[in-house]
Amino acid sequence: MIDWTVPARRKLLSRFTPGESCLTAPRIDDPLNDAVTAVRRIIGALARTAPDDGGLPAAAAELQRIAEALEGRTRPVPAHLSEMWRGEGIARHDPATGPENPLAPPLTMRDVGDGWAEGVVTLGLPYQGPPALVHGGVCGLLLDAALAVANQLAGVGGMTAQLDITYRRPTPLYVPLTVRARQLRREGRKLFTIGEIVADGQVTVSARGLFICAADSVGIVT
Repeated sequence: MIDWTVPARRKLLSRFTPGESCLTAPRIDDPLNDAVTAVRRIIGALARTAPDDGGLPAAAAELQRIAEALEGRTRPVPAHLSEMWRGEGIARHDPATGPENPLAPPLTMRDVGDGWAEGVVTLGLPYQGPPALVHGGVCGLLLDAALAVANQLAGVGGMTAQLDITYRRPTPLYVPLTVRARQLRREGRKLFTIGEIVADGQVTVSARGLFICAADSVGIVT
């Protein structure tokens, strides 16, 4: 376990602001976001590069040089954890929705009405499981994030206690995927939420989740 100082005011992974449709952190124009976008491009390009490509030795050497330069300027993990969570607003590092996480597609979720949070994302080879299909664990990651966002949209978030995934049909790569979720009901500290991934008009994966919110959350009836 990392020994770090949890900020008194801590960011959320998503937030509903009246009058704004975006529920997750948007990309901003700064060097860090630019660098993360470039890393995603590199990951995508490497996933499509043949192992015997003649340009790989030079590319590998250049990437090693960049990695060493960046590693030489990093902050200690405990200090960085405190800084990345400190303050208000929306955290930007989530592996599904975070624009500052190079592992994230990223998935941008919006309020589309009637309690639904929805986003559209297209996944390439870095997210492949079976041939030409999205890895099932990646589908679970996207749905866990989407259900959490839907809970915030409904008024209060919580920690995932149970996530039931049903894989209905293969989820294709390089096809726009609609990821949507909605909170069904709240019972005390328990939040019951559903979601799905849709490709070409068909549900490929669906999920039902149970989330537990903090006892002191606003609006909780115990």
